[in-house]
Amino acid sequence: MSTYKPSIPKGTRDFLPEQYSKRKYIFNTIERVFKRYGFKPIETPAMELLSTLTGKYGDEGDKLIFKILNSGDFLQSVPTTTYEKRDNISFIPHICEKALRYDLTVPFARFVVQHYNELSFPFKRYQIQPVWRADRPQKGRYREFYQCDIDVIGSNSLLNEAELIKITDDIFTHLGIDVIIKINNRKILAGIAEVCGIGDKLIALTTALDKLDKQGWDMIEQELLSKEIPEDAVIKIRELLVLKDSITDMLDAVSEFVKTSETGRTGIAETKEILKYAKLLGIKNHIEFDMSLARGLNYYTGAILEVKARTLEMGSISGGGRYDDLTGIFGLNNMSGVGISYGADRIYDVMESLNLFPETVSSFTHVLICHLDQYTLCYCLPLLQALHQHNIAAEIYPDTVKMKKQLSYADKNCIKYVVIAGSEEMSKNVFTLKDMSTSEQWLLSLDGVIEKVRS
Repeated sequence: MSTYKPSIPKGTRDFLPEQYSKRKYIFNTIERVFKRYGFKPIETPAMELLSTLTGKYGDEGDKLIFKILNSGDFLQSVPTTTYEKRDNISFIPHICEKALRYDLTVPFARFVVQHYNELSFPFKRYQIQPVWRADRPQKGRYREFYQCDIDVIGSNSLLNEAELIKITDDIFTHLGIDVIIKINNRKILAGIAEVCGIGDKLIALTTALDKLDKQGWDMIEQELLSKEIPEDAVIKIRELLVLKDSITDMLDAVSEFVKTSETGRTGIAETKEILKYAKLLGIKNHIEFDMSLARGLNYYTGAILEVKARTLEMGSISGGGRYDDLTGIFGLNNMSGVGISYGADRIYDVMESLNLFPETVSSFTHVLICHLDQYTLCYCLPLLQALHQHNIAAEIYPDTVKMKKQLSYADKNCIKYVVIAGSEEMSKNVFTLKDMSTSEQWLLSLDGVIEKVRS
């Protein structure tokens, strides 16, 4: 026998039936909430043109895009001078025209522009599909994972941001996860940068702040200084980040700091309005104003949101924000949108760690029919058909084996009920129904079995 053992790429996973059913439970819960708020489903291809994706996520994000080699002899199209330089930046466009999508938001912007005349605005969409990132795999970080996205595009109303907070609150309440919903605004960060005299370094600032949880302040400070941000500006930024008070007091303190910046003042006003709406919507989970929240993606322009589990050390399990002109990259200007993405794989890990999945989620077959020989097998087939007609998940053990093996199969697969039929049951035109969890059993007619199982 060969010693070769097949494997899968790092950062990807197989899902056994129990794991799949738990993921499906997450998807179904999220989708029900999406539909309740009027969002409509769409799908986009796993592949996009590389030109569609690049330049939208910042330099670090672009490095994590999975490129797809062109078909055929792709090296033939590479100019000799480019080939000899061995320079990735100039080399890749000649050998890769397509890539796996990095997220669902940029493909959605492309979708809106491409199907503009077929959509009614504001357009509310949801999308549940996998994405791929050439990241270093680690706990809670995968190369292939599912995102569950919602976006509202074609509306400037801040009520949309508040509704996203409410939807987030509903989803995690239904899933039983106690979360912190964090909020900030890119305009506030832009105002802070202006006041500190580094308005042209906003991207460098947000890119660095986005790593704060993972790297700590000392490394972030070194990165900011390496980006030619003056030391006095770094000190002022740190003083703001260490503020820990009520939302009102923190907003007042930051408001005082950015009072000379119109952009900063706008960001403060937007945040207060969103929080006002959120309060009226009755949010159950904790909302926190977090000055360090930056969201590293370059396309965010206004409110930004992030969600973390309160009782488990894990990265963000949801995040999003306002983007004012993402469709402008594809030629459609003045089309503001706001959206949020829920990371199904991280939500799964949180729920598994905290044992939050209902026991019934992993239940597949509800009734197993056992038999002793071909005669009892044929006697039981009408019962199997009747169970299926009543939407009861049931199966019949296919092989004629010892009863002990059949009952062991039921036990290992967490099947609640077992039907047993032998010569005695056949003579009376009945079945023995056994509850595997309590060992109770009853002698019932076909209709009696169905009634008992359904009850």
